[in-house]
Amino acid sequence: MGTMSDEPAPHESPDAPPRISPSPVRRDERGTWTLTSHADVQGAALDDRTFSNAASRFLQVPNGLDGPTHTAYRALVEEFFTAHRMDAVEPELRRVSAELVEALDVPGSLDAVEAGARYAGRAQSVWLGWRADLEEDLLAWMRDNHAATRSGDRARTAEVAERFDAIIRSLLAERRGVAGVPVDITAELMNTTVLGKPLREEEIVSILRNWTGGDLGSMALCAGVVCAYLADHPEVQTRLRNGVSDREFDAVVDEILRIDDPFVANRRVATADVCLGGQQIAAGDRLSLHWRAANRDPKIFDDPDAFDPDAHAPYNLVYGIGKHVCPGRPLATLELRVFVRALLAATSAIESDPERSREREQPPVGGYAVVPLRLR
Repeated sequence: MGTMSDEPAPHESPDAPPRISPSPVRRDERGTWTLTSHADVQGAALDDRTFSNAASRFLQVPNGLDGPTHTAYRALVEEFFTAHRMDAVEPELRRVSAELVEALDVPGSLDAVEAGARYAGRAQSVWLGWRADLEEDLLAWMRDNHAATRSGDRARTAEVAERFDAIIRSLLAERRGVAGVPVDITAELMNTTVLGKPLREEEIVSILRNWTGGDLGSMALCAGVVCAYLADHPEVQTRLRNGVSDREFDAVVDEILRIDDPFVANRRVATADVCLGGQQIAAGDRLSLHWRAANRDPKIFDDPDAFDPDAHAPYNLVYGIGKHVCPGRPLATLELRVFVRALLAATSAIESDPERSREREQPPVGGYAVVPLRLR
């Protein structure tokens, strides 16, 4: 799913999505250019020659690659997100979500972000064939990762990243050279080749970090945003309860995420001098594509808060656009649909908890930190 940049997300109040910046291209004190208009963000995402994805000091496969190398690794990754594979994992995701929801108190209270995080950990472990006893470690890591990201401390962020890599390496070691290990997605990835060569361990770790590390936090944030919106808009909640198709259900969820996009931004590096929004950007300058602001650009969405899944779908940038569009979108969409449907099936109404307040995540993380709900 989406990845966060270290670029703060502008927003006006603790419980409202951000408004677009008055300056569509601005430079911060660290020299990073932030693009906020829909046209600029989309244009930069589509022009992968001028705006390179190789913006991280860490290996990021395939997102941090460009050109033919990216194409080769991207093709490898996409094989794990085919419709056939999603059909195969869906029954397990339904089982996981049903078990989680059955354990809730209905009627009762729920923090949608916490429930989403727990579901994400279980869903990812089922998909990848990881041990169920990793759940608490994954949840603790997710909390620490968000805290490190908010701190802006590179040393702290690197330490948290290394902790996650250590978890992945231990899972790889369990599968390496041991008879009787089940063939799962992780083992399959370990035996995959690209450009005629086996994947190196650091490439395998990078791919699994991208799949899992990104999805754990993203799914929790998405669950919070979607459930908060449904609690505030009972008419949309009723629409989803009335047996809509998977396609319509997904369109509704995508529109909710456009209105309050939890995926703040992605980074790029300019490979040539270019002019954007009247600003001269030099080769080597760093940029931040601000998805949240672009998804609320009033030049594209007359009323950014208006709910119109069909009309807004062609312009929705929640999962990015271009060659580096999120490869895990099929799984993320499926996971969200299964989770929200299970929650709706177990209740007659999802409402805000009048005794507890929502808490917004702090930049550069989007969405909510806490979404208290009452389940009827």
